[in-house]
Amino acid sequence: MSPEQKRTLEAWERAPTSPHYIVVRARICLDAHRGLPNAQIARRHHTTRPTVLLWRARFAAGGPSALEQDAPRGDSPQRLKPARVRAIVETTLQSTPPDATHWSTRTLANRCGVSHMTVARIWEAHGLQPHRVKTFKLSRDQQFVEKLTDVVGLYLNPPDKALVLCVDEKSQIQALDRTQPGLPMKKGRCGTMTHDYVRHGTTTLFAALNVADGKVIGGCFQRHRHEEFLRFLRQIDRQTPVELALHLIVDNYGTHKHERVRQWLAKRPRFHLHFTPTSSSWLNLVERWFAELTRKRIRRGSFPSVAALVAAIEDYIRLNNQNPKPFVWTKRADQIVEKLRHCKATPVTEH
Repeated sequence: MSPEQKRTLEAWERAPTSPHYIVVRARICLDAHRGLPNAQIARRHHTTRPTVLLWRARFAAGGPSALEQDAPRGDSPQRLKPARVRAIVETTLQSTPPDATHWSTRTLANRCGVSHMTVARIWEAHGLQPHRVKTFKLSRDQQFVEKLTDVVGLYLNPPDKALVLCVDEKSQIQALDRTQPGLPMKKGRCGTMTHDYVRHGTTTLFAALNVADGKVIGGCFQRHRHEEFLRFLRQIDRQTPVELALHLIVDNYGTHKHERVRQWLAKRPRFHLHFTPTSSSWLNLVERWFAELTRKRIRRGSFPSVAALVAAIEDYIRLNNQNPKPFVWTKRADQIVEKLRHCKATPVTEH
């Protein structure tokens, strides 16, 4: 650094009208001239060591004038011609790289000759997310509309003097015990748990969610045959007011249509079963409650035995029923059918 260059940098440092970024760059170069280590310079000016090295190199190459301007950048989406942007979007939508299932910003940037940030901004502007994928399943039930209307009608306009119960089984709930104790959460560190576990068996939870108030009738069984389903129906019969009709929303699992189950229901006229369309478990609100049970109590739990798992589930049901929060269904059947019509495949047959 020559004396004249040093005076220029010192003048920039002292001038009250100098931009802050110019002052910082001048101080970095002055400290380097004084012999301070790069790491110490970075700490003094609240920046990083690569930044210090960058501006030292710029000064060595171009003197003080090199500190006044940033290096030229690549084209931004605003500067790209519309045809170029359209080509990047079409490449994203209509092709894949030879070694992957989808484009990343860097692989597409190398393909199109732009920066990866340019690709990222174009994707954001056009709502493109190649790294994400959503799963779907369209029901092919020939009576989809009729069953959908029946179930949604129970949600939106339940019958008088009756209870609407969403009934289903959550089978094969595993009693998983971690191989080592985890560390508790503390400031700056989340709680820990081992990735491996020991299996101690499974249980099946039968649950009936009351749509009106959010309370749940539940019971755990070793298996989920029609015998267990009949036992659970008897439990529902005991725990609900006898003067009320019961409308049960169930799926098409074979145990719900077993001959012995039908015979039992035929003798109890207050029970009415309503079947959801095939591949439409999302219509049963108890599935939403199962998701809460898994997230809050099971997924991160550690259970040394099936009995401990059952106790945890029963405790969760008890606490849920002390402060129940019902799930509110808002979509009408015609709105759901209209939305499904936008899919490429036709899930329903018009009658």
